[in-house]
Amino acid sequence: MSASPTPHDAPLQGGVLWLAAIVLASANFIAVLDMTIANVSVPNIAGALGISASQGAWIITSYAVAEAIVVPLTGWLAGRFGAVRVFAAAMAMFGLFSGLCGLSTSLAMLVFARVMQGLSGGALLPLSQTLLLRIFPKEKAPAAMALWAMTTLVAPVLGPIIGGSLCETFSWPVIFFINVPLALFCAPVAWGLLKRYEAARIRSPIDVVGLALLVIFVGALQIMLDIGKEHEWFASAEICALAVVAAIGFAAFVIWELTERHPIVDLRVFRHRGFTAGVICLGVGYGAMFASNVLTPLWLQSHMGYTSTWAGLTTAWTGVLAVAGAPIAGALLARVDPRRLIFFGLSWLAVVMVFRSAVTNDVTYWQISIPLIFMGLGLPFFFVPLTALALGSVEEHETASASGLQNFLRTLSGAVATSFVTTAWDDKTHYAHAELAGLTDRSGAAMDAMLAHGVPMDTALARLDQMVTGQSVTIATNQVMALSAIAFALSALLIWLAPRPARAIDPTQVGH
Repeated sequence: MSASPTPHDAPLQGGVLWLAAIVLASANFIAVLDMTIANVSVPNIAGALGISASQGAWIITSYAVAEAIVVPLTGWLAGRFGAVRVFAAAMAMFGLFSGLCGLSTSLAMLVFARVMQGLSGGALLPLSQTLLLRIFPKEKAPAAMALWAMTTLVAPVLGPIIGGSLCETFSWPVIFFINVPLALFCAPVAWGLLKRYEAARIRSPIDVVGLALLVIFVGALQIMLDIGKEHEWFASAEICALAVVAAIGFAAFVIWELTERHPIVDLRVFRHRGFTAGVICLGVGYGAMFASNVLTPLWLQSHMGYTSTWAGLTTAWTGVLAVAGAPIAGALLARVDPRRLIFFGLSWLAVVMVFRSAVTNDVTYWQISIPLIFMGLGLPFFFVPLTALALGSVEEHETASASGLQNFLRTLSGAVATSFVTTAWDDKTHYAHAELAGLTDRSGAAMDAMLAHGVPMDTALARLDQMVTGQSVTIATNQVMALSAIAFALSALLIWLAPRPARAIDPTQVGH
């Protein structure tokens, strides 16, 4: 693929440039949105289809597995079939299979549609970034990266809000139907505007063995993460078997891809210290962010009495300063060492998480919301320059593969963080409950007072248990938020393992 623009693929200008940018950003937005939009809607879907809650979890798992498999393949797909062609086809397929999701009348039909939707969405994530950076003039590349980062950060926050609101106002199929008109509009528009940017295709052989090993290890790992909690993790033979398959599959995949002449995923990019340090930092930091995003609405709905809509509106405050800060982070990227910006963003997030780890049961709406508002400021200073640093650390012809791997590891870190935070939250709640139960009302004064006022014994015991449970959940929530603060701080330190990019950060070359 060509490393420099030719006259036919000169950057777009004016309104046409921004129309193309909106189309590409919208593609990234809906692909990321659908990772979380169904999370709060699973009970509604399970009830409508007559399935159990555990079966309903496959609605989320099927999409996540399919997307995780395709993301690292995108560099190979773009090289073989053309980035614009793959993007337009994936966008059209995303719309069609979103419609099929909404029309599903059985679990099997919905899971199939979600798998196909995930395969389509997985290609949209890195290709939207690649094409955004290709169509923007070189001097505006940081703005393109900021736009892409903004949609990546805001979409998972808005997913539960939109999903919950649509389910409450209409019905569950609408959460899928909303993708259809947008996807079917964007696909032909993207092809019409961007087809002249199509690079020469590389007719490399298909690495069938590498593809099979990727599907096996990613599928086993993702399923293990999604169902581990309900199966008591490694107390279950099923989870142990999945772990063994994932570990062996991963080892075989790495060995095969490093020795294959035409690997389907180019793992050789990890020889660049800047890229390796960057994606490790991204995995730890994004995992910490995702953990807090998962836990906050769960805590608000299950123990603070918030509806799904109000829980979503509360967490949405994170996006306010994230949107405002993204252009600033993009502008500073051209003048400031990206490691300094990343360190600032992650350190800021660590400090905010320290404040979030000190809530009480009588915390008010604004005491929850204000830290979330300030948290949004740190996100673009972490995400925008980190993406640029990692891609700027590899050779120009490796940037498409590096982008796919970076997006894959970000997606995987979100899955790991979700499994970890839900398990740790439950475990810490049970531990705190056991500790507090032995310390509560040791003198019996509270129980005697309730009995003296005519409260039945069972009711009095239930009230004490409710009080202990509320305190236990708060303690567990604070402890998980403190762990997130530690993860952000660790990630801030890890970025200094990366050298300054070996070449000037020129993201306009991504995907050429």
